[in-house]
Amino acid sequence: MTETLMALETAATLDEVGQIVRREARSRTGAQGATFVLREENYCFYADEDAIAPLWKGQRFPITSCVSGWAMLHDETAVVPDISVDERIPLEAYLPTFVRSLAMVPVGSPTPVAAIGAYWSRHYQASPDEIAALQSLAGQTAAAIKRIGLDDAPWAPTFSRRR
Repeated sequence: MTETLMALETAATLDEVGQIVRREARSRTGAQGATFVLREENYCFYADEDAIAPLWKGQRFPITSCVSGWAMLHDETAVVPDISVDERIPLEAYLPTFVRSLAMVPVGSPTPVAAIGAYWSRHYQASPDEIAALQSLAGQTAAAIKRIGLDDAPWAPTFSRRR
């Protein structure tokens, strides 16, 4: 059993899950940033992040206006080698940041309750191994969320509601 799996299996709160996920997503991909996004009805809540510069931690966006929402709504991984040419990317939110490429994987199926994102500061095509690592982490994360009792909600509650 890996250290990450053990940590997720013993995580008692959504806060703990988020901390593990963002750290592991960045480590497994070599990305300059990683995020853990929760679905809240028609919004995406950027619950936690680990990045070289601040991004969107603590912010909410309409689920239909961001790539994390797209990944959750379609239950599909989004790989974006160049943010400037992908229609799923709201450029006005990304251009002031370091993010130039990303991968976003949904967590939970068939109705995802979260997403995990990895960001690169250059144009970059995430490798099949990196995508597989994020998808594996997403599966482990879904199991952790289910174990702590959040899988029966139509969306994951915010961290503030869990405190």
